[in-house]
Amino acid sequence: MATTAEKAEAKHEKSSAKSAGQLDQAAVEEISGELRHLLADCFALYLKTKNFHWHMTGKNFRDYHLLLDEQSDQIFAMTDPVAERARKLGGTTLHSISEVSSHQRLKDNNSHHLPPKAMLSELYADNRQLTAFLRDTHEVCDHHNDVATTSLIEVWIDETERRAWFLGEIVDSLD
Repeated sequence: MATTAEKAEAKHEKSSAKSAGQLDQAAVEEISGELRHLLADCFALYLKTKNFHWHMTGKNFRDYHLLLDEQSDQIFAMTDPVAERARKLGGTTLHSISEVSSHQRLKDNNSHHLPPKAMLSELYADNRQLTAFLRDTHEVCDHHNDVATTSLIEVWIDETERRAWFLGEIVDSLD
């Protein structure tokens, strides 16, 4: 039969093994907080991209409509991995639309009539801003040696830069 001291030592070893290589609570809170902002920004950018996709007009309607549909799908595809990463770390993520609204940094656009150039210019700027937010979050994760999250963010930076590049080339050609 194990003594009280042996039981306590076994419990400590089990606890130590479980936490070995894990992030401390402060890191989890800081990283999951950053991920909540990113998730809210992704939802905001997704909806804005879909909004502009639905309300696109003009001579290049089909091309812009399809481009924005493709880009919105890519943005939406980020949402589940962002949220699940926070949960894997032991943090929390968004629960509702009101939380999206309170955490998003990208601005909504509720205008009813925008010309294509204004839509594409705004999406270009938003994707550039999202890239900056992703880089900031990458820095936080790197500081805490969260290799898995930094790796995911590197892919999202590349995808976001690509979207901005496409949008920027189109906007520049419309002058």
